[in-house]
Amino acid sequence: MASSRNRTNVPIQQLTTLQVFILGFNFPESRLVKSALQSFYGVGYQHTQRLMAKLYIHPTAKVGTLTDKQVLDLTAELSSMTIENDLRRNLQENIKRLRDMGTERGRRHAMGLPVRGQRTRTQTSTASKLNRLERYG
Repeated sequence: MASSRNRTNVPIQQLTTLQVFILGFNFPESRLVKSALQSFYGVGYQHTQRLMAKLYIHPTAKVGTLTDKQVLDLTAELSSMTIENDLRRNLQENIKRLRDMGTERGRRHAMGLPVRGQRTRTQTSTASKLNRLERYG
């Protein structure tokens, strides 16, 4: 057999795409840098725009077109930020601190109710969903 094939009868060598490794995640070369950066927890539109402007990356650039130096600079910038698990842990600790102090916000978090003064007669389903997420001690 010359080459193995998959269900779609396309040689497997053609299906593999090159990946770019940024801060522990592999991104396909065809992905936009903007969307790749926004996939990190804690990096939104504003942070992405600032990072790309700081590193002179075009807004429509793909991950595969980045130079090695740009990838290293991007990784260094992201590692200096509080993102992913560190940010999640920080959020958990803040909520736990509020609960331990016995504040109104802490009690509302513990009960799964809206925290910031929203109405509770109706429309509490969103707050109940959000406050249920791993926020119980």
